[in-house]
Amino acid sequence: MPILVMKFGGTSVATPDRIRRAAKRVGREVANGYDVIVIVSAMAGETNKMVGLVDEISPFYDAREYDAVVSSGENVTAGLMALTLQEMDIPARSWQGWQVPLKTTSAHGAARIEEIPTDNINAKFAEGMQVAVVAGFQGISPEGRITTLGRGGSDTTAVAFAAAFGAERCDIYTDVDGVYTTDPRISAKARKLDRIAFEEMLELASLGAKVLQTRSVELAMRYNVRLRVLSSFEDNNETAGTLVCAEEDIVESNVVSGVAYSRDEAKMTLISVADRPGIAAAIFGPLAEAGVNVDMIVQNISDDGRTDMTFSCPVDQVKRAEKAMLGAKEKGDINFHELVADTDVCKVSVVGIGMRSHAGVASKMFDSLAAEGINIKVITTSEIKISVLIDRKYLELAVQALHDAFELEKAA
Repeated sequence: MPILVMKFGGTSVATPDRIRRAAKRVGREVANGYDVIVIVSAMAGETNKMVGLVDEISPFYDAREYDAVVSSGENVTAGLMALTLQEMDIPARSWQGWQVPLKTTSAHGAARIEEIPTDNINAKFAEGMQVAVVAGFQGISPEGRITTLGRGGSDTTAVAFAAAFGAERCDIYTDVDGVYTTDPRISAKARKLDRIAFEEMLELASLGAKVLQTRSVELAMRYNVRLRVLSSFEDNNETAGTLVCAEEDIVESNVVSGVAYSRDEAKMTLISVADRPGIAAAIFGPLAEAGVNVDMIVQNISDDGRTDMTFSCPVDQVKRAEKAMLGAKEKGDINFHELVADTDVCKVSVVGIGMRSHAGVASKMFDSLAAEGINIKVITTSEIKISVLIDRKYLELAVQALHDAFELEKAA
């Protein structure tokens, strides 16, 4: 039997009634002739509740026990989904990560999948099981401990299962009906995309679009897993939602496919750094060791042997970055006059595979922002992306202006 992977997020399984609704969707696919692997998240709010309990009991917790606690929500959902399917006379059973077993690294809280053996689940399919309900977000380490994959990890679980089992498709059911050209809450003109290339989705996910976890898109691109994002609250047909697929599966697309944003960014500048060979390593090495996620980097032209170095990072990592830089200065590894943090900025980006073959995208982007009186603080580019840092108060205006400038409300 062909295999289909169906993943249901926390809002899709938040109550027994929603679990029944999701189970009916699974039942329809079973009736269509599929063996189905269902990946479930914890019921909405449960993971946050578990994290809060851990923090209350032990602020400096043992990461192994943290994983044991926060993974429990998915186990509950998997069991309830399997029971619901059984009540519908569909042969189903639940699987926790260790039962598959989904083998991961030992990095508790941020483990990476190493292997998903298919023998156990395939043997049960051969015996007549039609649905395997797998707890997402979790696996087992080489030491035999429960691990978790990081927030949003159930998306990654689903794609990894689709790759391992050679599934026909991986359907991600969530509370939105697909991938939009931008956030519909900001621009009323936002349009749902029928298809989007893996590379575009990867950029949008990494730049702030929260539809899919970045690692899940990376996996889908690497193993060419066809992903479909669709709503669990609407009746869907075969063309519903947004298909995330290879670039060659898209006949024609706009030059720019979407506008993404990240609200909580900070711009940090080391003023008058001694400019010498290895200075970049001396700055960004301590930042990496401190777990600071550096994004945009700009170095000014050197003057009299000194330069300014600017970088961006999440606003909640500013204190960590300051501590790392001051520590490096005290050790004599770097020398600078002042460290200035601007915590009132945001990042806005345009993304599109069409940018590879079309000139003038940057010019149009900068012109449209200038026309609205928005000053650009930092710019970075890649083959299919242009990102800028601007004052946070202009975020909504910038997104709307760029969406209009590239006419994203119009299909290609």
